[in-house]
Amino acid sequence: MSELAANIEASNLQSMTIYDFPVGPYPTRVRIAIAEKNLQDKVRFEMVDLYKGEHKRPDFIEQKNYSGTLPVLELADGTLIAECTAITQYLDTLDGSPSLTGTSPLEQGTIHMMSKRAEIEMLDAISTYFHHGTPGLGPSVELYQNPEWGFRQRDKAVRGMHYFDKLLQRQSFIAGEKFSMADITVIGGLVFAAIVKLDVPQECEALLAWFERMKTRESVKSQPAFSG
Repeated sequence: MSELAANIEASNLQSMTIYDFPVGPYPTRVRIAIAEKNLQDKVRFEMVDLYKGEHKRPDFIEQKNYSGTLPVLELADGTLIAECTAITQYLDTLDGSPSLTGTSPLEQGTIHMMSKRAEIEMLDAISTYFHHGTPGLGPSVELYQNPEWGFRQRDKAVRGMHYFDKLLQRQSFIAGEKFSMADITVIGGLVFAAIVKLDVPQECEALLAWFERMKTRESVKSQPAFSG
């Protein structure tokens, strides 16, 4: 890395803004990553109210995130990084200890695979159920809903819960034997499940026990999504 690039990265580390909705499942993922890496004093959180549709307003889409989603990381030099996995990867590369995305090629591949699998099989499926099978964020935001698709995705999420339960019957964490970004993604999924009142099946004992263990981590229990 050149001296100029190093200076830019140092400046970015000293001043970062997260556009955030504190109890949202996706922002919670990045909040946990920040806490795991002890970067709280480097980050300023700026509230974007999902229920008021602030993330869908033209100025937010044009200036912060084309996708109209949260969270978004803004660096001191004005660079914007959206998507939880991308933000976590950036933070992990910026400050490598503890590693959330893996240090060896095998770890990195496995963690990214399991995190993506957690998104597809549970977290994003619950999100679709929320937006299509429930009132979601309300009529001013939910301009189109397909309840049948929402309920199909709800059922997919339950199947995902059974998959992760089976996985956790033979290993301590989602991607192996260390806490990682993949665990954070599943935590986000279960946060969303609680919001939509989608219970984890009682027979998923390993998943339920894992979640109780995750909730004792300081990075997790300190989050607004787990208060009250």
